[in-house]
Amino acid sequence: VTPELMIKACTFYTGRLLKNHFYTWRERTIPPINGVDPLVEKMETAAKYDNFRLQRCAFHHWHSHVKAQKEQQKNTLLRIQQMFQCYKLMIILNKWREKAIYKNKKRENELMLKHELQLRKWRSKLKLRVSAKEEMICPKQDISEVFLVGEIPAFDISQLPKRAILQIFSYLGLRDTILCGQVNRSWLSMTQMNSLWTGIDFSTVKNTVTDKYVVSTLQRWRLNVLRLNFRGCVLRMKTLRSVSLCRNLQELNVSDCPTLTDESMRFISESCPGVLYLNLSNTAITNRTMRLLPRYFHNLQNLSLAYCRKFTDKGLRYLNLGNGCHKLIYLDLSGCTQISVQGFRNIANSCSGIMHLTINDMPTLTDNCVKALVEKCHCITSVVFIGAPHISDYTFKALSTCDLRKIRFEGNKRITDACFKFIDKIYPNISHIYMVDCKGLTDGSLKSLSPLKQLTVLNLANCVRIGDMGLIEFLDGPVSTKIRELNLSNCIHLGDASIAKLSEHCSNLNYLSLRNCEHLTELGIEFIVNIFSLVSVDLSGTDISNEGLMILSRHRKLKELSLSECDRITDIGIQITDSAMEILSAKCHYLHILDISGCILLTDKILEDIQMGCKQLRILKMQYCRLISKEAAKKMSSIVQQQEYSAADPPLWFGYDFEGKPLTAERDTIQLKDSELTLKESAYSSEEEV
Repeated sequence: VTPELMIKACTFYTGRLLKNHFYTWRERTIPPINGVDPLVEKMETAAKYDNFRLQRCAFHHWHSHVKAQKEQQKNTLLRIQQMFQCYKLMIILNKWREKAIYKNKKRENELMLKHELQLRKWRSKLKLRVSAKEEMICPKQDISEVFLVGEIPAFDISQLPKRAILQIFSYLGLRDTILCGQVNRSWLSMTQMNSLWTGIDFSTVKNTVTDKYVVSTLQRWRLNVLRLNFRGCVLRMKTLRSVSLCRNLQELNVSDCPTLTDESMRFISESCPGVLYLNLSNTAITNRTMRLLPRYFHNLQNLSLAYCRKFTDKGLRYLNLGNGCHKLIYLDLSGCTQISVQGFRNIANSCSGIMHLTINDMPTLTDNCVKALVEKCHCITSVVFIGAPHISDYTFKALSTCDLRKIRFEGNKRITDACFKFIDKIYPNISHIYMVDCKGLTDGSLKSLSPLKQLTVLNLANCVRIGDMGLIEFLDGPVSTKIRELNLSNCIHLGDASIAKLSEHCSNLNYLSLRNCEHLTELGIEFIVNIFSLVSVDLSGTDISNEGLMILSRHRKLKELSLSECDRITDIGIQITDSAMEILSAKCHYLHILDISGCILLTDKILEDIQMGCKQLRILKMQYCRLISKEAAKKMSSIVQQQEYSAADPPLWFGYDFEGKPLTAERDTIQLKDSELTLKESAYSSEEEV
C-alpha cells in the first residue's frame, strides 16, 4: 500500500464516522415534527398496566365471593337434605315403633291366650285323670293309668326307615347298644347294622369290659371299624394286638392305657397304615414307637404325645425318616418337659405343615423353643400355651411369620401390652383370643385389639388391670360388630359406663360373663337387657338385687343365667309355688333333673303335675319340703330313678324358717336344735326305701 492510498483511505474512514455521528446527534437533538413524545407513551402504558392490575384485583375478590357463595349454597343444600333425611327417618322410625309395639302387644296377647289354653287343657286332663281314678272299681284297673288322654300309642320302632333307626341308635353308647340288642330279635337286628359299628368307644365301659369281649367285638366288626377309643382301658398286650385286625382303622385313641407298649404299637402300625388320628397321651411309649410313626403312618394328620415322657429329642428326629410325618396338621406336646430346643428344631424339620399346636403344662418351654419351631413351620394358625410361665412377648414376635387365627395363654405374668401392638397388621384374620389370668395386660391391650375385623371370641378373665376406659376404646373399633363371646370375669374395675357402650355396639353378642364385677349396678343390668342377641349371662358375685332380677326378666331370648353369690337377691326375687310348678309341668315335658329343695310352699299337688307332665324326669330332689307328705314322696320314688326327700326344717344357712320368715339372731340357736331333731325323725329317701 502506497502512502497516498493510505492517506486517502483514512480520510474516507474519518468522513464516514463524522457523518454517522452527525446524523445520530441530529436525531437525538432535533425531535421529529410529527413524532410522539416517549414520556407520554410511557405514561399511557403505565396507566393501562395500573387499570389492568385494578381489574385483576377486583376480579379476584369477585371470584372469591362467588366461590364462597356457591360453597355456602352447597352446604345449605346438603344440610337441608340431611334434615329432610333425618325427618324422613324419624317418620319411618315412629311408624316402625308403633307397628312394633302393636305386634309386640299382639304377640303377648297371643302368648297369654296360648298359655291360658294350655293351662285349661292341662287342668282338663287333670280332671279327667281324677275322675278316672274315682271311677275305678278294682285295683287291677290301675294299669289303665298308662292310657291317659293324649297318650301316644306304642309302636314298633323297627318299622321306621333305616336312616331314622341309625340316627336314633347313633346317640347310644356301647353299653346301651348291647342292652338294646337283648330286648328281642327285632331290636337285635337293628343293633347289628354295620353303620353303627364304624366307631366303638370302649372307654365308657372301661371298668366292666373284658379282654375276651374286646377281642370278639373287633374280630366281628373288623371290616367296619373306623374309630376306636380305648382311653383309660387296662387291657392285656394280646388284646391290644387285636387292634391290628381293623385294617380300615382311621382313628385310634389309646391315651391313659398303662399296658400299651412299643411292641403293641408295632403290631398296630404294621397292620393299620391308614390311621389319620392317633392319641398316645400319657402312655409309656419310647423312641421305638417314634421310629414307627413315619415308617407306617404316612397319612397321619393328628398326633397327641401329651405327658409321654419316655421319648427324647432323638425320637423326634426319627419323624423325618422315610416318608416322614409331613402331613401332620395337629400336634399336642403338653407336659413333655424332656424336650429341649433341639427337639423343637427336629419337629420343625420333620413336620413343617403343622397348623394347630398345643403345649400345656410345660414349665420348661421358652421363647427360644418357639423360635426354633416357627423357623420352618409357617402354617401355624392356632397355638395353646397354658401353664408355660416363661413365655414372653418375644414369642408373639417369633409367631409373626404365621397367620394366627386362635391364641390361648393362661397364667402368664411376662406377657404385656406390647404383644398386641400392631396386631391388626400382623394377625388381621385372628378370631379367637384367650388371655386368661395374664396380669400384665391393661387397657392398652384392648385399644390395640379394637381394629380387628374378624375377632369373635375374647376371653380376658382375671386380667384385673382392665377397666372401663379400655373396654370403651375396644368397642369404638370395628371389632364390636363381630364379637359373639366376651368373658371379663374378675375384671373388678369395670362398671356401668362400659356396659352402656357394650349395649350400643355389640348387636351380635351371645355370651357375656361379668362374674365378680362389683361395680355393676341396676343401671348396667338395664343396658344388658338391651342386648337382644344374648343367650347366656353370668352375673355371679355382682351387686345385683331383686330389682335387677326383675329387669332381667324382660329379656326374651335369655336361656342361661348364673347368679351365684349374689347376696342382695332375696326370697322376693324368686318364689316358687304350686301354680309355678303347674306351669313348669305343662311346659317342660323333657325335663330330666329337678331340684326344688327348700321350696317350703310346695304341696302334694305338684307331684301329680310332675308325674303327668314331666314323663322323662329321672332325678328329683325335695329336701326340706314340709308340706309334701311322706306317702306322696314314697309313691313318686317308684317313678323316678333317683330321689332325695326330707320334711325337715330348712337349715340355718337358708336364712328362713319353715314358714318362710327370715331368721333372727334370737331364734338361731333354738332353730338349730329343732332342725336336728326333726331331721333325725323324718328323713326319708328312695334309696332307704329300696
